[in-house]
Amino acid sequence: MLLRLLYPLRDVFFGFNVFRYITFRAAYATVTALLICFIFGPRLIRWLRSIQTENRVRENVPERHASKAGTPTMGGVLMVAAIVIPTLLWADLSNHYIRIALVVTVWTGAIGFLDDYLGVVKKRSKGLVGRYKLLGQLTFGLVLGLYLYYNPVTADGTRTAVPFFKNLYIDWEFFYVPLVMLIITGTSNAVNLTDGLDGLASGISAFCFLAFALLAYLGGNRVFAEYLQIFYLPGSGELAIYCMSVVGAALGFLWFNTHPAQIFMGDTGSLALGGALGTVAVLLKSELLLIVIGGVFVAETLSVILQVGSFRLRGRRIFKMAPLHHHFELHGWSETQVVVRFWIVAALLVLLGMSTLKLR
Repeated sequence: MLLRLLYPLRDVFFGFNVFRYITFRAAYATVTALLICFIFGPRLIRWLRSIQTENRVRENVPERHASKAGTPTMGGVLMVAAIVIPTLLWADLSNHYIRIALVVTVWTGAIGFLDDYLGVVKKRSKGLVGRYKLLGQLTFGLVLGLYLYYNPVTADGTRTAVPFFKNLYIDWEFFYVPLVMLIITGTSNAVNLTDGLDGLASGISAFCFLAFALLAYLGGNRVFAEYLQIFYLPGSGELAIYCMSVVGAALGFLWFNTHPAQIFMGDTGSLALGGALGTVAVLLKSELLLIVIGGVFVAETLSVILQVGSFRLRGRRIFKMAPLHHHFELHGWSETQVVVRFWIVAALLVLLGMSTLKLR
């Protein structure tokens, strides 16, 4: 919005020329997201308490979590607002990458909000029925997959680069559509599963989106893309602004979500973050690289799959408790230790993922 309003005035005042630079707008999108969280966070917490949207502790979690009962949830409303508003202000709204990113944020956030509303406000024990949440995620994945299949942004279409290998690609052809559905749905639920400790999901998400902001900027620049031999995606640089809005929103929310949390993001935030992360990876043709950069989310999801599978097949559990962060809690780690150590692993995985741009 500001790009369209102020950049044309550069002949009147040369200072408006800075709006042409993605780096400038990405930086201020981050600051805007942080300010939204800092200004409206305390007010939202007070309002959620006033309407009694208290969190009920999930089943099958360590006993120490009982003390968290009564903490307001649905804080994802703040996070979604802190993503959407800076993007609307600082990004080029005519860019199709931005439009898709905004749609997935609102769509998956709305699914999560409905789940939180039914569970917390209407006191339904299971919130939105799981199959309806899954249907909403799969629907968006199907629509996005079909759109990208029939409207490829590059001649590479349905191809995906394989990390750590030079000039090695997988062409999914029509299987690209199911792949997109799997990524969107899987990533949404992976972040949701990870959101079990104060600050865990928001901190890891900040690392992941920071990495994809860099990838978006590099992939949208022909010179950098050719030098690094990655997909050149015209216009994808604008996604760096969106990704940095998410980074700012995640860090701003973390201010109130760090242990002991004053507010939880709920499904509103976790599904929105996960859906956005999967969508950005698909748009940047980094589907396989997402496994590396989002390795903590992958590990959390696999721990649940392995735990359930092992119990059903062998009648025995692999972990003390799943998802993985609860396993380490029961090993004696404090909540803060688990969160910070998982952040460290997430940071290392981001560095590993970025190293694949040259280690090929």
